[in-house]
Amino acid sequence: MYRTRDEAAMQTKLTLIAEIARRDHRAKINNVAYLLNEANLKECFGLLKKGKATGTDGVGIQEYGKALDENLKDLVARMKRQAYKPQPVRRTYIPKANGKLRPLGIPSTEDKIVQVGLARILEAIYEGEFLDFSYGFRPGRNCHQALAQLNTVIMKKPVNYVIDADIKGFFDNVSHAWMMKFLGHRISDPNLLRLIARFLKNGYLEEGKVHESDKGTPQGGIVSPILANVYLHYALDLWVERVVKPRCRGVVELVRYADDFVICAQYKGEAERILEVLKKRLGKFNLELAEDKTRIIEFGRFARTNANTRGEKPKTFNFLGFTHFVDASRKGFFKLGRKTDRKKLIAKLKEMNLWFKSKRDIPVKEWWPVLKAKLAGHFRYYGVSGNSRSIGTFYYLTVRMVIKWLNRRSQRKSMNWDAFSSYLRRHELPKPRICHALY
Repeated sequence: MYRTRDEAAMQTKLTLIAEIARRDHRAKINNVAYLLNEANLKECFGLLKKGKATGTDGVGIQEYGKALDENLKDLVARMKRQAYKPQPVRRTYIPKANGKLRPLGIPSTEDKIVQVGLARILEAIYEGEFLDFSYGFRPGRNCHQALAQLNTVIMKKPVNYVIDADIKGFFDNVSHAWMMKFLGHRISDPNLLRLIARFLKNGYLEEGKVHESDKGTPQGGIVSPILANVYLHYALDLWVERVVKPRCRGVVELVRYADDFVICAQYKGEAERILEVLKKRLGKFNLELAEDKTRIIEFGRFARTNANTRGEKPKTFNFLGFTHFVDASRKGFFKLGRKTDRKKLIAKLKEMNLWFKSKRDIPVKEWWPVLKAKLAGHFRYYGVSGNSRSIGTFYYLTVRMVIKWLNRRSQRKSMNWDAFSSYLRRHELPKPRICHALY
């Protein structure tokens, strides 16, 4: 892709920073806040997704872009004299599948631009620092690679136990003091650190009242994922790699995607000790495990035999939207099985049903392409080895919903299955397919 001279210069500087940070893991990076200049922020503006909701100032991306050069010039001038302060994010709520509401923060357009710039700088500094078993929100890494790594660990190493852990409200409970200490390990630029601290404390606006933030990462912030990775890199990853593994008799492996992680262990005693110390370790950094969602289960090639001996079923665990279970190959050998988490499947079907309901007065030709995109997106994520039945169920139930809502468009049923099948042949929907081979 063609780059302008300014964009190429920005990338060159980021690459240089990354090389310095990777070459010397003790080096502190200084004098990088200057990269948040007009030319680079203009590039950051171009990376924003159009059509998103506006923040507290009510200024959308298109409106901000009408006088982009003038707006960025003013923004940089305020940052230079330290007069720039992020605006409180606008808090809104979106419904969850369980009927509850999930808070969502919407930053202003200007703050989004600055956060993109910050995220790019932090990524250059820390990407070479992060460990291989961390997969969330990193360039060239994704959740399917995390699933593949988990499959490799359990299938090829003597894993007999899995610590299925859940951090209670991680993004809302990150300690600002510890975050700034962690950032101080690699960054010595006071201007950059001051800017990050302001984003951590900018708070949110709800019902006309501003609420200050004394903990947590920026709500809805573009910079939040990289900050979360920095926090867990020091609080969890390095601890497992440098302290836990050397002190254990058997195999211990961590696979993490953002705040979702599992720890695999060879021996039960080691797993129990790790979990006990893990609670204390996270507590040191103001984090807490959800007791009702954290447990140790027997899992691996001997789990089925041992469970059958006790008259039980082998235990399962959830990771990244999939339920993992003890399975067998056609020849009877142990295999890690996975299927869509039942709660996730039900939630996706409920969302689809509500979407159909909202489109019942709109011509089919207008929403049919969106339906195709929704199905294709579901199969791209959940279409992994061993999950054919779940994605097939999702497709079958979705098609049933289509004809149900088509027939509710009038007082009398207007389409039977034969007519609908004929329609599907002319207007095909994406079929369930395996997109990611993990075996």
